[in-house]
Amino acid sequence: MFLDIATIFVKAGNGGDGAVSFHTEKYVAKGGPDGGDGGKGGDIVFVADSNSSTLIDFRFAKHFRAQNGENGSGKNCTGRSGSDLVIKVPRGTVVKDKKTGEVLADIFYDDSRVVLFKGGRGGKGNSHFATARRKAPRFSQTGEKTEEVELTLELKTIADVGLVGFPNVGKSTLLSVVSAARPKIADYHFTTLVPNLGVVSYGGEGFVMADIPGLIEGASKGAGLGIRFLRHIERVRLIVHVVDVSGSEDRDPYDDYVKINAELADYSDKLAGLPQIICANKCDIASGEQITEFESKVKAKVFPISAATRQGVDELLAEITARLHELPKQQPIEVTARQELGDDPTAFRVDIADDGAFEVTGGLVDKLARTTVLSDYESFNYFQKRLRDSGVIDALRAAGIEEGDIVRISDCEFEFED
Repeated sequence: MFLDIATIFVKAGNGGDGAVSFHTEKYVAKGGPDGGDGGKGGDIVFVADSNSSTLIDFRFAKHFRAQNGENGSGKNCTGRSGSDLVIKVPRGTVVKDKKTGEVLADIFYDDSRVVLFKGGRGGKGNSHFATARRKAPRFSQTGEKTEEVELTLELKTIADVGLVGFPNVGKSTLLSVVSAARPKIADYHFTTLVPNLGVVSYGGEGFVMADIPGLIEGASKGAGLGIRFLRHIERVRLIVHVVDVSGSEDRDPYDDYVKINAELADYSDKLAGLPQIICANKCDIASGEQITEFESKVKAKVFPISAATRQGVDELLAEITARLHELPKQQPIEVTARQELGDDPTAFRVDIADDGAFEVTGGLVDKLARTTVLSDYESFNYFQKRLRDSGVIDALRAAGIEEGDIVRISDCEFEFED
């Protein structure tokens, strides 16, 4: 079964908590804190799977969670890091944030390996917080917690050449005679239900050709199968527009040509702007007048062929090869680098919310809030000291905060006392 779009939920591993521990040994007085750090959580990694051509594996498997980091322990023992979770997808899979539609990754190359979500950092053990004045800290940091994200996976076929045209114009037959692909061929509409790929060798060179199924009038608006598969044309460098010049389906060849181009334009300007080679198929059963009339109407070079008898196929392949030499190579979708949690641990911003509360956001306070045990007196004092030392308190005063006003940091609220 072919599946080219799927929704999954992924979650990187949480960081392990730091340990609160003190060295105890016979004849060693006041051995001091020796709590170890928590381990890092596992990453979510997407890799290209050359043995897969569909997203069917994600039809029922929806939730993917990397392993959490283990907690630290005494004797300065660091917790074990969580194992990364590797998700294999077909080459050509585009990963998007379902909520925002943002493209997060394009698994474009055969060796693509993308660390999409990093596991949480492990919390520091109490040994890190010992100072000359605080020799026995009884608090540690908790590990960073990660959030579950809903993703959309879209498979977009990677091919150099895309065959487009109405059903039954001979696209599958053409693919079968120029490559080793063996698509299903029959004399009825929508014989081809999935994109078929074939590697074509000509003149000592090779390229990938894709048969795109299901295009009819109204495809860009959901008619037939076209809306499902128009996305597979987006990556091609060159379109071969196959037309049944014989009119064997009781349709006008030029009208077919115009309608398919209109569907490409309705779907996106990018498809409308792709270079085309016009291929008049079934010329073995068409009259000379039909071929001449079609050529005069399209006002462009037309390659008359018969895929069934291979008439004119070599000339078509020569033209395709020559055109591909002139066109730039395919490139993956450009992905904007995402700001990872804690990438800038010194940044913060103070805003006044609609309810009058002062909200502090940014990498600094996110990290502090996530890695501080606010219910512990010593840990909370450390939290307050970091806010003062980093300038957050001064920024709140500059924003006009007064005694008794509410300060909101992450999911915690405090009453300001100067």
